[in-house]
Amino acid sequence: MVAEFCDKSVESTDGFFSEYGGKYVAEVLRRPLDELEIAFKEAMCDNDFLAELREIQRDYIGRETPLLFAKTATHILGGAQIYIKLEGLANTGAHKINNAIGQCLLAKRMGKKRIIAETGAGQHGVATAAACAKLGLDCTVYMGEVDVRRQQPNVAAMELYGAKVHAVTSGSRTLKDAVNEAMRDWAANPDTTHYVLGSALGPAPFPDIVRTFQSVIGNEVKQQAKERGLDVAAMIACVGGGSNSIGFFAPFINEASPRLIGVEAGGVGPNAGENASRMTGNASRDGILQGYKSRFLLDDDGQALSTRSISAGLDYCGIGPQLASLGKSGRIEFTSALDREALEAVKFFAKNEGVLFALESAHAGAEAIKLAPTLSKDKAIIVNMSGRGDKDIFITCPVFRPAEWKVFLESELERLNSAKDIHDAKSMQA
Repeated sequence: MVAEFCDKSVESTDGFFSEYGGKYVAEVLRRPLDELEIAFKEAMCDNDFLAELREIQRDYIGRETPLLFAKTATHILGGAQIYIKLEGLANTGAHKINNAIGQCLLAKRMGKKRIIAETGAGQHGVATAAACAKLGLDCTVYMGEVDVRRQQPNVAAMELYGAKVHAVTSGSRTLKDAVNEAMRDWAANPDTTHYVLGSALGPAPFPDIVRTFQSVIGNEVKQQAKERGLDVAAMIACVGGGSNSIGFFAPFINEASPRLIGVEAGGVGPNAGENASRMTGNASRDGILQGYKSRFLLDDDGQALSTRSISAGLDYCGIGPQLASLGKSGRIEFTSALDREALEAVKFFAKNEGVLFALESAHAGAEAIKLAPTLSKDKAIIVNMSGRGDKDIFITCPVFRPAEWKVFLESELERLNSAKDIHDAKSMQA
């Protein structure tokens, strides 16, 4: 394991993947980034560090996660066998914990006692808060005000783990703005603080770091597929910034097969502001934003455009530089799924497999539903269920059962108001 990580932890060249990547940051951040790169390379060749990481992965995260044969879904759709990598069964409910634990353990090795993070859907924030609780580190999470409002269960979980959640009110009040605030914090407190960036983007060395810690997913899949003798035709993952997809794809990038398919958020339509499709959208262009060069949704002045997706974790305006490079070279095929297709995929896999996809992961599920019937029955496709969907009930229930959900919310509000009245009355009596 040491030799493997020593050789493969850094795939970029001077922080670049072909023309994408780099370290476009203010001088105040260059020193902590350089120190982080050195510490990361040393840790990846340290037997003691890797042994501790393996132990936490096994005993705390719950690795390895299962590879489920979706028997009923395969029968209904016909064609290729569908397998689902159940990252939603990892502790905290998503793949994000793989990177959060790795980076927090690295930060502790560096002597940093304070952790900051950004989050969109909330899963990275939850994972980082949990990792900090496990390792005894102080934690602050930046989250766009819009995402705070639509992902309250995750906000509550972060606070239970002891994290301070800072609602970002600037800009579009979503993931992009949370990243900006986290970078400002890190620039002001580089000596005591480590920024656990949650996706495979940002300035070097973050794309290499996140891919390495997430590659545990793809390494497990490769071994699991080999043990079952699967002829894997395609691997499918949703793509926001890209942490789950690049980790899932990592062991296969330099091989001719299988097909690697990344699914972006198609939102509600093809026009600017209606989606978050950086590789397939008509508003996508090369640019430099938040410390790195990649493909972004930008206006004519180079400013980030608004994005739209029913999934909070896919509505970022940029994509990781390694994914952008692999998309340009053709090794990764990019497509998109509309909001309604993701919702249909949630229902399909819940009903037929007893597996509740997160809305982000359901974009990959939607592509599997389209692709499976076009392939022969002796082939397999593997879908990365990067997270489970219980976090999304405040988004999905108003769509799937609006009348019942409205009654539930009204009754809960009435109950809470009554409880407040009772509490106030008792306080006055006291």
